[in-house]
Amino acid sequence: MNMTSSKRMSIFEPSIFGRLKEVAVKQKEQGMEIIDLSIGSPDLPPAKIIRNVLSEKSTSEDVYGYTLGGTERFHQAVVNYYKRRSNVTLNPHTEVLKTMGSQEGLVHLPFAFCDAGDIVLTTNPAYVAYDVGIKMADAIPYEMPLRAENNFLPDLDAIPEDVAKKAKLLILNLPGNPVPAMPTVEFFEKVIAFAKKHNIIVIHDAAYSEFYFSGDRPFSFLSISGAKEVGIEVNSLSKSFSLAGARIAYMVGNKEVIHIMKQLKSNLDYGTFEPIQEAAATALDNAEAITDKLRDEFKKRHHLLTKGLQSLGWNVTPSTGGMFVWANYPFEMNDVDFVLKAIEQTGVVMVPGSAFGTEGKGYVRVALVQDVATLEKAILQLTKLEKTLRI
Repeated sequence: MNMTSSKRMSIFEPSIFGRLKEVAVKQKEQGMEIIDLSIGSPDLPPAKIIRNVLSEKSTSEDVYGYTLGGTERFHQAVVNYYKRRSNVTLNPHTEVLKTMGSQEGLVHLPFAFCDAGDIVLTTNPAYVAYDVGIKMADAIPYEMPLRAENNFLPDLDAIPEDVAKKAKLLILNLPGNPVPAMPTVEFFEKVIAFAKKHNIIVIHDAAYSEFYFSGDRPFSFLSISGAKEVGIEVNSLSKSFSLAGARIAYMVGNKEVIHIMKQLKSNLDYGTFEPIQEAAATALDNAEAITDKLRDEFKKRHHLLTKGLQSLGWNVTPSTGGMFVWANYPFEMNDVDFVLKAIEQTGVVMVPGSAFGTEGKGYVRVALVQDVATLEKAILQLTKLEKTLRI
């Protein structure tokens, strides 16, 4: 038989991560030590209290049926978390929706709100899953460049009026991936006014909200007056609570958006394993103790990697949060060739900026997913590039 893929499969181009892994495996087989700073998956284990709850709950005989959505316990934990951490009041029945990881929810959002030809405002560079969701919905992405002169925030004033009128969604991610830009009250206020003027739904991907290195609490989009009128926030327990493999996240905010997404998801899945929801609720209930330790560790990593790369002559984008370092390297090479050469010569694995959009050319994304000692070793290894690549 001649097995052929659908035309839609052209959306799913080969991932750069597969190519990076292939080169890294080859170097490892030749005896080189590999330091992988590519995938943004936390290296720290979940807190013991989370692991214990998951283990204990899983022994119960009555937890293996369909949950058909979020449990009341999980929804209430999300509500309590937002009230404590961001002073945001949510209705657990109408303003909270559990998803099977944030990527699942983010990819399905354009499906629920866009018809063919509708415009989705997204950033360049941006997390790669956004583009997949937009294209699967037959919508059209309009890319807002993230540039240093605008503190790597999108310039809403630069969006043409005719584009804004046709836009259905606006996707933001702050602190960002790959660029760890931070929001301000003024920026979010401008976003809300823009969304109201043009009747656009705002989606704020807050996956890295607990990765802040100044201040005393996460900065939620929903904490700004009027935010719930125009949009939602999507958050995951993957990063802040080291539950990436558990695949549990949530959407919170505008009740109409939540209602429509509930309708879509009721046709797609039968919920998340109840013990995972119980473990996630436990994580949210103990967020302060868990994330304080997380921030202490990642702040140290962020400082060390930033200073280390700067000492090598790299131009590191200033940031006060996030899980990544976004840096421009001092070599006359395109970013894909550069990261492959870096693996071959040093064993350090980074992601080329162009994987996230054309504005990422000449940059690399470096994930803070190794301990301080390993990051120190990575900086030392990267000094080997100085002898062969610098122009």
